[in-house]
This record gives sequence, C-alpha cells and structure tokens, in this order.
Amino acid sequence: MVAERELLTSLRTARQLRRIRSHYAAGALLWAAAAAWTGWLDPGSRQMWVCALLLGVFTALLATAVHQLHHLRPATPPTHHAAPRRSPTPLRGSA
Repeated sequence: MVAERELLTSLRTARQLRRIRSHYAAGALLWAAAAAWTGWLDPGSRQMWVCALLLGVFTALLATAVHQLHHLRPATPPTHHAAPRRSPTPLRGSA
C-alpha cells in the first residue's frame, strides 16, 4: 500500500512540475525581453539590473523544476488498466 501511495504522490508531483515549468519558462522569457529592452534604452540603469535579477530568479526556478522532473521520471512507463477506447464499427445495412 505504501508503494501505491508513493507512486500517486510522485505522479501528482510530476504533473504539477510540468504545469509550473511552462509558467517559469514564460516568466524567464518575459524578464529576458524586459532586460533586453531596458538595457537597450538605458544601459546600466536600476530597472535593467532588477530585470536581470528577476531573469536569474526565474531561470533558476525553471532549472530546478526541470531537474526535479528529470529525477521523478519513472524507470518503466505507467501501465494503463482501463480498456482501450475503440471507435464504434459502422453498421452495414442491407440494401
């Protein structure tokens, strides 16, 4: 029973990490664009350094999520116990 609970916990964790990974990637992309824009308009300004700092934070969060997701990957693929979905066969009527 403990193994099943650990499996469910790791599956939930992996799903949450996959979900948050896209948010971290979007945040890193946003702060990279903001840092480039403010660096272009006013190089060396406080706003540019704040954008660069937040870019570093989101990049570190993204790297941590990817690293944890890589370590949660199961050695064997999960088995599906449900019956496969089949499309209904068309009914052939006599003409």
